[in-house]
Amino acid sequence: MELSTSMFLDRLRATAEAQPGKIAIEYRGGAGTERITYETLVERTARTAAWLAEQGVDPGDRVAICLPKTVACFQLHLAACSMGAVSLPLNPAYSAAELEYLLQDSGAKVVVGSLQPDWEETAEYLGTAVATTVIRIDPDRFGELLSRRAMDLSSVQIDPDQTALMLYTSGTTGQPKGACMSHRSLTANMDMLGEAWGWSSHDVLLHALPLFHVHGLLVALHGALHAGASSVVHSGFNADRTLHDLRSGECNVFMGVPTMYRRLLDVAGDEHAAMRHIRLLTSGSDRLPVESFRRIEEKFGFRVVERYGMTETGIMTSNPLNGDRVAGQVGIPLPGVEVRVADPDTGLASRPGVVGEFQTRGPHVFSGYWRDPEKTARAFTDDGWFRTGDLGRCDEHGRLEIKGRMKDLIISGGLNVYPSEVEQALAKHPAVEQCAVVGVPDAEWGESVSAFVVSCARGVGARELIDYCRQSLASYKTPKRVVFVESLPRNAMGKVQKAKLLFPQT
Repeated sequence: MELSTSMFLDRLRATAEAQPGKIAIEYRGGAGTERITYETLVERTARTAAWLAEQGVDPGDRVAICLPKTVACFQLHLAACSMGAVSLPLNPAYSAAELEYLLQDSGAKVVVGSLQPDWEETAEYLGTAVATTVIRIDPDRFGELLSRRAMDLSSVQIDPDQTALMLYTSGTTGQPKGACMSHRSLTANMDMLGEAWGWSSHDVLLHALPLFHVHGLLVALHGALHAGASSVVHSGFNADRTLHDLRSGECNVFMGVPTMYRRLLDVAGDEHAAMRHIRLLTSGSDRLPVESFRRIEEKFGFRVVERYGMTETGIMTSNPLNGDRVAGQVGIPLPGVEVRVADPDTGLASRPGVVGEFQTRGPHVFSGYWRDPEKTARAFTDDGWFRTGDLGRCDEHGRLEIKGRMKDLIISGGLNVYPSEVEQALAKHPAVEQCAVVGVPDAEWGESVSAFVVSCARGVGARELIDYCRQSLASYKTPKRVVFVESLPRNAMGKVQKAKLLFPQT
């Protein structure tokens, strides 16, 4: 059996030995700024691992981390991975009932929560509802809990195929599933992104994403630490503060989601804020509207790099760092990643331009769903390709374009309607600020195309928007109904939850 120490910790240790005083994380939270060097980060990781062991955590145990975005989150995550346990980051905004399901399903040994008053009732409930040991800490004073003793992590032997990280999927089509990422797949993801995006130790990342999601944890934080770069970490996203720091010139890398960019554009107003010092500006976790892509370039002087990934795979494709970045496309596969577009029924590869299911294989793919071999088996083809469930097409140049989730596909009168195409047409109307298109059961057509719209102008009516769409869309794609709403329901990463549009009570 192939055994080694944590591949991720090895990279941190190498940076600490070469540049012990280099800043790994500059955390900017409510209590002020804290600067942590690579040398200190490695030392704290070893001490945090010793603390987890004192709480009864052994290799293979799941360590649930349910804290606000703080330095304690980093320490607990790195320590769990490095000691051979499994890091399980959870959204601190989850209700007690949601946490109960996740803790019971994962069989977590411990859950570390906060001392904040709003978590007290949750902790009391979990203390009687689950077998997991509930530990409450003050994240800002976590260092005071750690003893001077440090675990010798250099002696910990880890199978590279052992699970290092477990992230639960959003659960938009049922109960969330625990996706298991191995030490090998995490390292492969970082190596691939490092090559594709030109990560170097000279980079400074502005980190404003949450840490309980693959985007903020694996893509952003891991990417920077793996490269020996520095990260300026905000405790949460604030558009004014983020725009200020982007303009300051101290950071040259930023990763966001479409909702973040929309808010940055709003606070920028009419002012042009060319950021010539920015090396890499990426967007992910949801499709970036073409109009937003153009406004970002106009306002900030930078063509954002769109990429495509998911919890089970990390990042699979990206627009090129050097080369054409096409609005609405998510680029080409990363080095070492295979992606194909296949007919979801026959499994045969689709021709360029024909919509099919994105499938992928390579060392970046997760190990499987926690304790669910049946769902894991269904997620893969017989020849080892992971079924993403996403629909899209590949052009003659090998660039990929996402059309939507297979489960979001609208079949009206026997014809396929891709919601993204209708949403793009609607978004061009000046009165449409945000929109989402879904299929509603219809006795005559099977499903009818319905649009939910957030409007930025008074007086615009549903008929005007329907007629507007008819100018650029076939009649069967044109919305039959337009519903005006104050806002669209979104998850923590800003992705629209279409099921809640159809079933508001859920």
